[in-house]
Parts: sequence; structure tokens; C-alpha cells
Amino acid sequence: MELQDVVHRRRMVRRFTDEPVAPASLERVLRNAVRAPSAGFTQGWAFLVLTEPDDVARFWTATTPQDSERDMSAWLDGMRTAPVLVVVLTSKDAYLRRYAERDKGWVDRDEHRWAVPYWHVDAGMASLLMLQTAVDEGLGACFFGVRPGEVPRLHDAFGIPDEYAPTGVVALGHPGDAGPSGSPRRRARRPLEDVVHRGRWNA
Repeated sequence: MELQDVVHRRRMVRRFTDEPVAPASLERVLRNAVRAPSAGFTQGWAFLVLTEPDDVARFWTATTPQDSERDMSAWLDGMRTAPVLVVVLTSKDAYLRRYAERDKGWVDRDEHRWAVPYWHVDAGMASLLMLQTAVDEGLGACFFGVRPGEVPRLHDAFGIPDEYAPTGVVALGHPGDAGPSGSPRRRARRPLEDVVHRGRWNA
């Protein structure tokens, strides 16, 4: 598929069929993810790949909020049909260690030196490569987060080391819906001229 087609067709899929994801397609999704850029070439990400139904079910048990201000039942009903989940994790410590090395020039691990938490930025870029590769493989995908209160349960359920924090989760499968859902059905994409400022900011 041409890159421009991938970009235009990428959307968040929130319901999937029961058709399995081909192992070769999943492998390509993962191999492309590790081609993402990372600050200092730290590559401080890790990916917990869940393909067995029992593991996928354990994920939902661990991360589904006990209570929520919003009714998430319809969203959960759809998302739980995803046959594959990739939990995207990142290590802040890996970045602090990397930038304390001689070639970077910092002698400490003070995270206040960082303008933004690039450990999550880099994991987000890896996630986008997964989403785009899914389109190229004829799959659907959705990126979503884990609420802070559920993170300890996620760690316990899968033995994730404390050093790693979830940036989000990529759900993969064959699309089971008819088209865009969620916010894109209610909100238009902002025009380019509203978000691009050339030369200076013109409000």
C-alpha cells in the first residue's frame, strides 16, 4: 500500500471480527515498531504481546475500572473483541541512565533536565508505527490508555518490572465495524490552515 493511502486510511477501530491475526502480520507490526526514533537511541521501550485468549481476558480483568464517571460498557464490549493486545511500556530510568553516559555530557540523572518525558514520546512513536503497519497489513487497530489506578494491577497480573510504565495499549485484529466511530463521528478534522502557522503565529 502507498504511504499516503496508509495515512488516509488509518483510524481507531473499536470492534473486531473473530478472524485471527496472522503471526507474520503481528511480527511485522512489532519489527516496524522498533524502527521508531528514540532520544539518544535509548530504545527504552518494551512490548508485552498478548495473543492467548486467557492472557487477553486477564488484561481486561486487571485494567477495567471498578467504577467510572462515564459509561464505558459499549466501548468495552467492542474492544474486548480484539484478539491481540500489545501493551506499550517505557522505562524512564533507561533514558536517565543513557543521558548520564559520557557521550551525552550529563553527569547525573536529574529528570528535570528533560523538557518533556521523551520516554513516553518515543513509545508513542513506536505505537504509531504499529497503527500504520496494521493498516498496511489489512488489519484494524486502536491505541488506548490504562488508567493510573489500574497500573499496579496490570503490573501484578503480568509480572511487569516496576521500571516500566505503560504508555498505552495497541489492540489489533480484523475490523468488525463499518467505519469511523467515537469522536470522529461527532467532530470534524481541523483544517490545515487552522493548525499550521508559517513563519510566525497568526492567531
